[in-house]
Amino acid sequence: MADETGGKPLRYAVIGAGMAGLLAAIKLKERGEPHIAVYEKAHGIGGTWRENRYPGLTCDVPAHAYTYSFAPHADWSAYYAGGPEVRGYFEKVAAEFNVMPLIRFGMEVTGCRFDDARSVWTLSFANGESTEADVVIAASGVLHHPRVPEIEGLDNFAGKAFHSARWDDSAVLDGAKVGVIGCGSTGIQIITALWNRAETLIHFQRSPQWIMPVPQFAYSDEERAAFRQDVGLIDAIRDDPQYWANIKRFCTAITDIDGPEMQAIEDYCRQNLEENVKDPVLREKLRPNYRAACKRLIYSWQYYDCVQKPSVDVEVGSIARVEPEGVRMADGSFHPLDVLVLATGFRADRFIRPAVVTGRDGLSLDDFWAVRPTAHYAVTLPNFPNLFLLNGPTGPVGNFSLIDIAERQWDYVDQLLEPVRGGQARTVEPTVE
Repeated sequence: MADETGGKPLRYAVIGAGMAGLLAAIKLKERGEPHIAVYEKAHGIGGTWRENRYPGLTCDVPAHAYTYSFAPHADWSAYYAGGPEVRGYFEKVAAEFNVMPLIRFGMEVTGCRFDDARSVWTLSFANGESTEADVVIAASGVLHHPRVPEIEGLDNFAGKAFHSARWDDSAVLDGAKVGVIGCGSTGIQIITALWNRAETLIHFQRSPQWIMPVPQFAYSDEERAAFRQDVGLIDAIRDDPQYWANIKRFCTAITDIDGPEMQAIEDYCRQNLEENVKDPVLREKLRPNYRAACKRLIYSWQYYDCVQKPSVDVEVGSIARVEPEGVRMADGSFHPLDVLVLATGFRADRFIRPAVVTGRDGLSLDDFWAVRPTAHYAVTLPNFPNLFLLNGPTGPVGNFSLIDIAERQWDYVDQLLEPVRGGQARTVEPTVE
């Protein structure tokens, strides 16, 4: 911590109006902070739930667990909610807590530079504007820089080819020949949504995934009415001992890979594959050659059923190139296609970048993260004073409710800022050690 400030109100700049950015804005507003600005590069809120609009988009955290603790939602239609519903929830919360007036849309941050002498951040924007802030909250998320594969001939495809996060609504899917590259959660969800629409549906898998079966069911009108009348019913779902026991078992499993908890996960995934995929050839195509949880587990209640439909084919060979009329495999076989969807994920290591962030003594974030992105408790960085990351590197962002994680991180940020708000310090940052 640096020297005293006199305790004047701080100027807060929040980067991003997704889940974490809205959380920061709400919490700062509740504190009565007079100088809050949220900068959003797009023209709507929701973050990844705004950018991703692909068919089948579903949150793989139970809906009642994927809400802010201070804003329960009684009207989820199902145990696992679809993307449009999730985005609608964030829009509803932003309106209820009146943070929309704090958001400036179309403001893409291109640079953040710290002034050592004044202990102030200067933010630069793509439109040429700039502003100053005492505190920067980087809530830009990790799922907003699409990773496009380098495949020979991709630009020469005569049909529609696009990344899943840049969905082309003009693409005709009904009765079409559709290919999907990628078998993470996105690819799995797209296959389950399109199998009964496409004439043929090819799922290109470089390496198959372990699928964890989960229940899915709709909430009845009566159940939703009961949730509205008694919020304790929602709390009972959020605080379900079985849900938290499962989280604890998963944490134990990934930290003790030879323990009984990991064995149980592997047995469950293996049983799901062997009992639900009848064709032995297809079953082996879908069997990963690595242990469960080496990659993020895929949660699905319908994928194995869908890939056994006559219209669906699973292709595990290597892609040689994309040709104008389809995809040529390394073995010479050819898949004619009208639409090619790239469900190939994101550059999840970018975080606030490509914004150029420059901290104390001219240190760039790119240089600080030259080996790999890291942060103290996934929140703070040495030599980047008063810069706080929500859902930053080294956090458990891939396995649990990001809302729960962001709320816990915000509580930590709030504690760190107390001496700055009170005037006992100008800045706060961790040491290199």
